[in-house]
Amino acid sequence: MVIAGFPQLKSTLRELPPKAAVVAAAHDEHTLQAVFAARRDNLIRPILVGRREEILSIARRLGEDLDPDQVADAPDDAGCAAQSVALIRSGAGAMLIKGMLPTGTLLKAAVHKETGIRTGAVMSHVAILDVPGYHKLLYVTDGGMVVAPDLEQKRHILRNAVDFCRFLGYDCPKAAALCAVETVNPAMPETADAAALKAEGERGDFGPCLVEGPIALDLATDAEAARIKGYRSPVAGDADILLAPSIAAGNLLGKSLYGLAGGEMAGVVLGARVPITVNSRGATAEEKYWSILICAAMK
Repeated sequence: MVIAGFPQLKSTLRELPPKAAVVAAAHDEHTLQAVFAARRDNLIRPILVGRREEILSIARRLGEDLDPDQVADAPDDAGCAAQSVALIRSGAGAMLIKGMLPTGTLLKAAVHKETGIRTGAVMSHVAILDVPGYHKLLYVTDGGMVVAPDLEQKRHILRNAVDFCRFLGYDCPKAAALCAVETVNPAMPETADAAALKAEGERGDFGPCLVEGPIALDLATDAEAARIKGYRSPVAGDADILLAPSIAAGNLLGKSLYGLAGGEMAGVVLGARVPITVNSRGATAEEKYWSILICAAMK
């Protein structure tokens, strides 16, 4: 299956019962617009954590009915993050939505050794991008969690992304382990990692998927460039997943596709007890809605 963009993704999702969702720092108009839209579409049943009176005031301004019992008061960012994660730990929510607080504050609470929601697996970030210049959605990982992943961590990051795509309906996701060159170079350790991941993919270690690497960004996303350079691979020019060699590369790639290239972006952190939506605090309500939609679609 090829998903051309967010609207098509929404149209292909099967009917599911609404998921209980905890919203951390919900005192933000764009966040609440997205949450209420998802509630109207029967995707979620929200519990709102944050500055109580401000949340209720925004809801009234938006013309939305809100049961005060659905709002948990938390005056600051750290309190919002801790209380939201505690609600997830208690079983009150099946997904965690980031509102008006720094990503680092929420994830610090999520990964806390004693009170967090880690499962023991590597937690990784996937940026889902709808880019005008590309023919389908792109999944860029990891630009937000693992700073300098070694080969074992890259295995987990890739597996998270491949499993995520399969949750969304992909039969055989195509993954590109990005590097600056297409050959293994001892001066570039990421090329050896990419080659190892390709071999493991061919062996079936990641389930049904195609893994290519080392491969440069232009060859992964531009079939004509691959043809001109004589690079033959079913992934060339048709990648779904772009596996970055470091957090810096992943972050720069995601933000350049989102900002300079005019793309729309949703974001999710995988590997915790529940999926976590992660958008910039400056993201539009529509982009925050897409993140909620994607997490609601996951089993």
